[in-house]
Amino acid sequence: MLSPCLGRDDVRRALHEVLGESRWVSVVGPPGSGKTLLVRHVAAETTDGALDGPTLAWVDARNLRSLDDLLVAALESLESETAPGDSLVGALGRAVDGRSCLLVLDGLDLDATAAGPVLQAMLESTTDARVVVTALTTAGEPLESVVRVGPLPVPAHRAPLEGPAVELFLRRIRAAGGQQVDLAAQAHEVRRLLGATGGLPLLIEQVAVQSALVGLANAMSTVSLDQAVDSAHDLLDDASATALRRIGLLDFRVGLGVLARVLDVGVPEAAEIAGNLVRRSLLEVDVQGQFDMLSPIRGRARALAAPEDHEAVAAGLLAWAQAHAPAHDNYGAADAEWLRDLPAMRHAVLTACADPATRAEGYSVANRIFSSLYTSMRTREAVEILEGALAFGDGPPTLGAQIARRAGIAASEMRGTYEGLWLLDRADQHASSAPRPEEQLAKTASIRAEMHLDAGDLASAEAEAKRALSLDPQGSISRQATRTLADVYASQGRFAEATQAASDAMPARTTGDERWIDLSLRTVLARIALEQGRIAEAVAGTRAVVLEARELAEDRVGLLAETLLRGLDPTWEPTEVVRETLPWAVRLPVLAQDGRDLLVRGESRKAAGLAADVVALADSARLGRDGVDARLLLGRALVDLGDLDQATTTYLTALEHCRSMRLPLRAADVLDGLAAVARAREMSEARSLAAAAFALRTPRLAVRWGYSADFDIVPASRPPEGWIDGDELSADAVTLVTAVFTRPTSAQPSVLDALTAAERQVADRVAHGLTSRQIAEELFVSPRTVDAHLTHIYRKLDINTRARLAALVVDNR
Repeated sequence: MLSPCLGRDDVRRALHEVLGESRWVSVVGPPGSGKTLLVRHVAAETTDGALDGPTLAWVDARNLRSLDDLLVAALESLESETAPGDSLVGALGRAVDGRSCLLVLDGLDLDATAAGPVLQAMLESTTDARVVVTALTTAGEPLESVVRVGPLPVPAHRAPLEGPAVELFLRRIRAAGGQQVDLAAQAHEVRRLLGATGGLPLLIEQVAVQSALVGLANAMSTVSLDQAVDSAHDLLDDASATALRRIGLLDFRVGLGVLARVLDVGVPEAAEIAGNLVRRSLLEVDVQGQFDMLSPIRGRARALAAPEDHEAVAAGLLAWAQAHAPAHDNYGAADAEWLRDLPAMRHAVLTACADPATRAEGYSVANRIFSSLYTSMRTREAVEILEGALAFGDGPPTLGAQIARRAGIAASEMRGTYEGLWLLDRADQHASSAPRPEEQLAKTASIRAEMHLDAGDLASAEAEAKRALSLDPQGSISRQATRTLADVYASQGRFAEATQAASDAMPARTTGDERWIDLSLRTVLARIALEQGRIAEAVAGTRAVVLEARELAEDRVGLLAETLLRGLDPTWEPTEVVRETLPWAVRLPVLAQDGRDLLVRGESRKAAGLAADVVALADSARLGRDGVDARLLLGRALVDLGDLDQATTTYLTALEHCRSMRLPLRAADVLDGLAAVARAREMSEARSLAAAAFALRTPRLAVRWGYSADFDIVPASRPPEGWIDGDELSADAVTLVTAVFTRPTSAQPSVLDALTAAERQVADRVAHGLTSRQIAEELFVSPRTVDAHLTHIYRKLDINTRARLAALVVDNR
């Protein structure tokens, strides 16, 4: 239930009218003028009640001081996110494009964040979204409309004591428990106090609360909000005054448990103190029961804080963090209670790490909370906290090495596979001072091997896994490193070596330690069975892994196995998962299988769009094998749609990736796809392409399955000269295969010749004024794919705007 918005009927009507005409409205006025309350009322009236009305996304921007922080908060409010390698600006544009929403940026500092040009560009490149900003200044951008909110009118000297300022004053006195005001007998005092507020609603409330406590005659005629806060502070009891100062030192909302630690009192007493401040309009409480301050009040409360308040806040936050962090560094659930106060945890850790005297404690807490952050998919917050801890200086060597490794894992997952490598180097630096440096170095090498494996650099993955084993052959990391080797060998079609590595990594007897490794190895063995045509064995093995993973709550490895099972057993009922909460390395295989399911149901356009999205995500995240699998799906869907040009370029790109990664069996799948394209075009080379695929499978005792089995083209007796070298693609294979599909052209050279066929299609539609979402709908791809194409186009043509691209296309027609 919103508080009444007294005396604002005219400005409410004006805001409604401007919102109907403009997609960007800045509501501007001095601190305490009631801008936020006004926008809350209008937003509720605009977004509620209509079935097709806009959705509301509200961003509390009062404490945001950088553009990146603002963009991240906006994406969170829209329940959207960035992919690794994605720009925050591009992600926000996609989040609002084609979506009827009202994005409110409340309390935005337009000068500090320099957000004006970004908001202007976002609205220019999208269609339906609208933005409302509450601020002290305007941005001065072309699309911005301004609604100004001034003070409430205060009755003149001889005018009647009536109006919204008087009504607000009287209501607030009653709410604070003050005596009833006699306007006739106390007119002079009421006029004096209202005149001192200048009509600012926040000041009127503060003066009213003070009047309720000490009487009208004794209330201070304040002339500024700072004076009002000072006066309120002086009237508080000691415990409440201390709370006001200490809460002022926090730049985030806090729950009652955190507040009790900061005040060094019990929870019941903290609740009573907080309630006292809420009644005096010095503190706010939201629907989740967390406490916050308005920025003007916080600024003055912070200025009143003494050194002992600063010390008490730091000590209280650290004590709360130590009490709520998991006891073990490998335990932690996504529903951990402390996650509700994640900003407080971040502040506690970083403050402790900044002080050499408490750095070890800060490192310890940071390490213990990682599992909860990782399980709850909060990789951005994990990176911020762990990288922040490392930035303040070295902690205990063993802890430092582990924190650096974990920061590397989270950074790679959020920003891209190789974005965490520098943190692994930092882990090695810490390891040199650890009691057993070889153990720490081996663990870091094992993580590097996994990164290379995800990226598709299988040679480096193999080398790092073997280095981990050589550093600490009997150590705790040996099974994990051997598991990585098994995965590498299986991907390269080295099935005998993969099977031996799996056997080596499995313990002689079942233990409760690292059961996920056993499950992962058994999934690798099931994949080998599938590649070699032992379908029943693959289905049975994968099904057993999924069931056991559920029993052990090994969600990650179980979901990956189940994704494989979904493609093998159409009767299997998959687990319901929220795709958006999954780590990228898990999410992309799940989304790719979703696309395969769409293709099976005959929904080729949707399958192509989803596959294109996975391709763009895999490329930006540097998840090489996932990118190949997604291109195989995309090529197959494009063949179904009859778009043979895009199918050809998609397959040829996949073939190049297969050659560089040494993925011979996936290369065979690509060649079968190209053979299908050639057959559709009635090209004589179709059987030669199938022969090359056959030559890659035969030495590995592998069979056609999936889409390759769909195409079923009889191969020629042997592949063309120079395509195959031993049992691998030759170094010239991609060039030779590409030449099969290349036809000479007599067209005049153009600056646009540097673009691929897919990029040219995007460029042509930009020239027609289409947004990314509209282009995506026409090309059966995702908006993210369109934006990825635009990024490549801008780089190739050395431009940076859609307008310049449109001009180039028109000039070269």
